[in-house]
Amino acid sequence: MDGKKDPHDVFMYQNGFQNGHRRTPSSSSLGSESLDRPMRVCVATCNRADYSKLAPIMLGLKEDKDFQLQVIVMGCHLIDDYGSTYRMIEQDKIKIDAKLHTIVRGEDEAAMVESVGLALVKLPDIFLRLKPDILIVHGDRFDALSTATAAALMNIRIIHIEGGEISGTIDDCIRHSITKLAHYHVCCTERARGRLQAMCEDNERILLAGCTSYDMLLKSNTKNCQLIIDRWVEKGVKPKEYIIALQHPVTTDLHNSLKMFDLTLEALLEFGKKTVLLFPNIDAGSKDMTRILRRKKIENHPNFSTAKHIPFEEFIVLVANCACIIGNSSAGVREAGAFGTPVINLGSRQTGRETGENVMHCRDADTKEKILHALELQYQKQYPPSYIYGDGHAVSRIIKFMKELDVIDSIQKQFIFPPMPDGVSQDIDHILEIQSALAVDLGGTNLRVSIVSKAGEIMHMMSKPTPSDNTARMESLLTLLVDASQIATKLNCRVLGVGVSTGGRVNPHEGLVMHSTKSLEGWSAIDLRTPISSALHLPVWVDNDGNCAALGERKFGHGKGKEDFLAIATGTGIGGGLVLNGRLVHGSNFCAAELGHIAVSIDGPACMCGSSGCVEAYSSGLALMREAKKLHQAGELIVDGMKIDTNEIISAKHLIQAAKLGNKKAEKIIHLGGEALGTAVISILHLLNPTLVVLCGVLAPTYVDIVRETIENKALPSARGVKVQVSLLKEPALMGAASLVLEYATRRIY
Repeated sequence: MDGKKDPHDVFMYQNGFQNGHRRTPSSSSLGSESLDRPMRVCVATCNRADYSKLAPIMLGLKEDKDFQLQVIVMGCHLIDDYGSTYRMIEQDKIKIDAKLHTIVRGEDEAAMVESVGLALVKLPDIFLRLKPDILIVHGDRFDALSTATAAALMNIRIIHIEGGEISGTIDDCIRHSITKLAHYHVCCTERARGRLQAMCEDNERILLAGCTSYDMLLKSNTKNCQLIIDRWVEKGVKPKEYIIALQHPVTTDLHNSLKMFDLTLEALLEFGKKTVLLFPNIDAGSKDMTRILRRKKIENHPNFSTAKHIPFEEFIVLVANCACIIGNSSAGVREAGAFGTPVINLGSRQTGRETGENVMHCRDADTKEKILHALELQYQKQYPPSYIYGDGHAVSRIIKFMKELDVIDSIQKQFIFPPMPDGVSQDIDHILEIQSALAVDLGGTNLRVSIVSKAGEIMHMMSKPTPSDNTARMESLLTLLVDASQIATKLNCRVLGVGVSTGGRVNPHEGLVMHSTKSLEGWSAIDLRTPISSALHLPVWVDNDGNCAALGERKFGHGKGKEDFLAIATGTGIGGGLVLNGRLVHGSNFCAAELGHIAVSIDGPACMCGSSGCVEAYSSGLALMREAKKLHQAGELIVDGMKIDTNEIISAKHLIQAAKLGNKKAEKIIHLGGEALGTAVISILHLLNPTLVVLCGVLAPTYVDIVRETIENKALPSARGVKVQVSLLKEPALMGAASLVLEYATRRIY
């Protein structure tokens, strides 16, 4: 199956932050109204690590007149044993609006729970005083969970930074819980965004920005490092002559976590290199880890220097110039990659994080010898930098994203669920109104607009010839849609959106016709979504006519309930759509299932695509018309029982009629067209092995028996059992356009 995700599916991916950091919705709740004052944005920070990610955002908000920055400092920031790091915030000249002592000491599981409870008791008073419009929380700490919980219960909109990541410990549960509480999400990687979408978060509320710490580290002067190395390692130690050790407790496996820390210290002592060791965070088990390092007299050992906290800008310099990082901190898998610094990741705490080639995993760090061997392999090795987590422009994207947020409209959060069977309950609005879609079939000959009900009934259809130029096409389309929407009101239809089926190559993510077919000359680089959505104030979906035929079959026809099937659209040209594992396949460049351009002959007739020997050159309505004209010019088309008027244009229907009346040459041409189509189908059967082939369009009854015969004679025995059926839908592409709306709007948004 292709790598591009189905845009009609909940797992739809958009372009990464390199090419455009968020999707522009056709009908969005974002940015619909604005405040008459600066937006009050409250940022809650609880420790040294999250401040390094939140500080760039705070500074950006502070400098922007559209925002009023509010800062809550809590957690480890206010504890002397962890460096009293709130002073960093004051040094950055950021005003602190509230300091909350929320940590219950004990450094065990019960203390963590009590700390969450204490924060929940204290936070409501702060929120009532500050009255924030938006709360920003970061990551996966228990402090952030209590902050998000309090804000959600007090109807404060939440932006969650760095959701969608996985790391393999209790942090995952906390991070994903905050995701479900949050209204907006700022993530760092494409995979993280995909996980958020898989968790049913609304793609329109997800921003792929990159990691904010990269904004600082990619601009840092890490070459001027000696003074910083002298301060934190030892005077005279050169770059690439020291190790950074940073290890935290794993709360879900404390016994092994403490054992691994002990083994790590033993390995570092034996390895004998200068090492900067940072104290662990405040999670359960941190006090035990501190006892271990003091029992081994690490703080007084000549090869070790210890630190409770290192300012982030100096920590970056140390990371860029060290010989190796060892431990289980996210800094090893995130920030270190930007410098190609070698990393040894111990245990399960960062399992699932995306890493560059600089990271060596030692998941079962159960012996000193194993850790020593990893040190010998990684020490002073240099890797190319990797920028998985950012490109240095995260904050500007976040600020722009926040300026578009609507903090006046309803705070009710919506989830985007995958397809599921319709419920049996009733809704009075659905009884009083007929849920329906406006469906468009934009072909080379006719432009048609229909009102299609949820049950698949065409309530009304309007049609006019397709104009020859783009401006007239768009004007005609909009006129028909406006007229149809007015008729829908009279028919008591509640229109949920507009689905458009059009010829050519279509980017359904953007609602854009990329390239036209010959029958729609010049219909390229056309944005259909924006003008239609602007005119009707409805969401708009757009796809290729062949894909729409497949979607129509999946929703209303033979493909209903089928996981894998092929739909072939026969008409003026030959097209189709492919459904695998229940999802429509688009392909990396949106040209999957271009069945008409499968070559079935090396030196066959010329095709309109510029190649030769394509199925379309044998089997399309245009190909049959071409052959019919040749026979007519030779006086070999008309047989007894046929009558063609003098001014009548010769077309495929005359060839079919002649074949039915016994014209052997016409029969041969029809059979060749059906055999070419069957040969193309065999290629798909051998490659993807679908269970069903559905022939759609005006030529389907003519070709169905020939296609079956070709498969029986030429396909592998294992592929011959495939069902080949003629569509029962009168308008498969039109019904597919309707299904774009009905499948999404009636099932997936709750």
